[in-house]
Amino acid sequence: MRADVLTIGEAMATVRCAGPLRLGGDSRVSVSGAEANVAIALSRLGHATRWASAVGNDEPGELILRTLRAEGVLTDHIVRRADASTGLLLRDVAPGGRARVHYYRKDSAASALSWEDVHPAVDAGQAGLHLTGITAALGPAPLAAISAAAAHARRTGAWVSLDVNHRSLLWTRDAAARTLRPLLPYVTVLIASDDELAIVAEGDGERDRVAGLRDAGVEEVIVKRGAAGASFYGVRGSFDVPALAVPVVDVVGAGDAFTAGYLSGRLDGLDAYGRLERATLLGAACVACAGDWEGLPTRAELSALALRDGETLR
Repeated sequence: MRADVLTIGEAMATVRCAGPLRLGGDSRVSVSGAEANVAIALSRLGHATRWASAVGNDEPGELILRTLRAEGVLTDHIVRRADASTGLLLRDVAPGGRARVHYYRKDSAASALSWEDVHPAVDAGQAGLHLTGITAALGPAPLAAISAAAAHARRTGAWVSLDVNHRSLLWTRDAAARTLRPLLPYVTVLIASDDELAIVAEGDGERDRVAGLRDAGVEEVIVKRGAAGASFYGVRGSFDVPALAVPVVDVVGAGDAFTAGYLSGRLDGLDAYGRLERATLLGAACVACAGDWEGLPTRAELSALALRDGETLR
């Protein structure tokens, strides 16, 4: 089956603790991973989405596959490894109330993800391929896999989106820059927070960096600014869209929801403003609920996201 979007990356079993991990207490088990989050968000909006990865032949792997299948994501090309475990993420609350994460993904099943592993999924066909810098940080084999997938996608007429998604616990900004910049000639849409632009482009300021990305072949640059909204830079100019004001419950996963909203708008043929507006709507929906993806809307629920405070959908 041809997909609207293929995502490639690692998903992890995730344990969310209500307080500091060292104190024990209540926790909840779920699934997280940037590319899987985007796949789930797009699937809820009615787009055919495939996720390519590797998981261990273990219970966390079963949890991940069961969760994505329940959300309608195509998992028909997932590799199961008997010699490696599924990645694990522990998330707790540090003193002072700040959320923090602890990764256990070294030598995980997905850290050895190769082009041979993902090739069947890429060959199945897609309108777009979504990648993140996280997969590139997992090791040489995953980097080679997404590089080959990006080249293949552009050769066959698909667009490629790349979310920089820098994770300081996985690699330095310099290492990310050396690794991600060679991917830019394949990238159609680049998504980054304002502090991540310097990783993928040189320049004295945002507009200089965007110009450098455009010179590298990127057609659309999307800058995420959190509560300040987002900016679009394209062939026909630039503009800003404000964020939707909502009560903030959990900010983790908001960037992936934002990305999915933008890509959904692209698949639906919305203009640039409409795509960015949908991106901010999904980002707001994510931060208003606990979890990376649990609070994301279906297509039928999209209209309710834009209601003003006090209004009721009737």
